[in-house]
Amino acid sequence: MKIWTSEHVFNHPWETVTKAAMQKYPNPMNPSVFGVDVLDRAVDAQGRLHSKRLLSTEWGLPSIVKSIIGIARTCTYIQEHSVVDPDKKTLELQSSNITFTNLVSVDERLIYKPHPEDPERTVLTQEAIISVKGVSLSSYLEGVMASSMSSNAGKGREAMEWVIRRLNAEIEELAATARVTMRTPLAAAVTEQ
Repeated sequence: MKIWTSEHVFNHPWETVTKAAMQKYPNPMNPSVFGVDVLDRAVDAQGRLHSKRLLSTEWGLPSIVKSIIGIARTCTYIQEHSVVDPDKKTLELQSSNITFTNLVSVDERLIYKPHPEDPERTVLTQEAIISVKGVSLSSYLEGVMASSMSSNAGKGREAMEWVIRRLNAEIEELAATARVTMRTPLAAAVTEQ
């Protein structure tokens, strides 16, 4: 078993980062996630939003790992459960693979919360537990997968910034459209007089 951890600070408020996290896929930085299906979404009595999603991914395992594990096909399904708590300002995502569990299990937990010293920033804490079972060199393979997770985490942070830029552009476009719409009736009224 290998444990991988990471922490990152986004220079955006928690609300913005949370919206981006829920809209992260698909993105050009991580094309391996090619499908996202919402299985269930509900608000509990405390006002927390619970979502269960199924992610369809193509694991980009190195060819040596594929040959040691003995698989060629690497299409994997991941179950994800997230809880958004607007009162405590936390978003917690837990995910685990549901394919190839007899060979590999990756259990990941991400927590987004406001930076303790600056509410305009958000702290992301990530942890993954990686276990390779039933093959020789399992410790080596767990290390390779941890390195891959580290690289993918960087791509994930880039994807979050990409989504945030896209969301901000949409907001600007809506604001510009609203300004034009509000001016048009005024201009028409002035012209008529």
